[in-house]
Amino acid sequence: MFFFDQVWFLFCLSIDITVKIMYQELFKAFDNVKNLGGKAWEHAVAIDFFNSSHIQDCSIHCFHYQQMFECFFKHILETKSQFGAYSKSHNLNKLLEEVISTTAFKTNKSKYRGDLMAITVCAEEYRYNFDIDCQGYFDSVAVCDDLIKELLEFEKKQPIIK
Repeated sequence: MFFFDQVWFLFCLSIDITVKIMYQELFKAFDNVKNLGGKAWEHAVAIDFFNSSHIQDCSIHCFHYQQMFECFFKHILETKSQFGAYSKSHNLNKLLEEVISTTAFKTNKSKYRGDLMAITVCAEEYRYNFDIDCQGYFDSVAVCDDLIKELLEFEKKQPIIK
């Protein structure tokens, strides 16, 4: 019995028990919607696919994660800001600054600054086929997932500005 317990313990240690967010579930309100929120949902579907695949290179995940964030920031800027417009920037920190300064959204931006920069840089490296630090990238994703939830809650509660 003791041997079986040791083997079971070692087996349990070898299983990756990280819980992955189902991004398309988070963005289900934008399922096939014809706007930037819908584009964010499309990238969420791609991320969920990569999460369930055996692809080891995380750079494609990073590219779609950055695009999901960028599209959603721009959706919020287009529908909730006083100007109804957004910049051409791909920098997630800059887009967060725009959201904070032109909408009623408030957050502790210093909590996300470094991780949003890491994701922006990671996506740029994907475009140029550089290797990235996957563990560092997924650490940044874990932090930024909280920001996604904050933004989705804001988007749901804040009326559309016309």
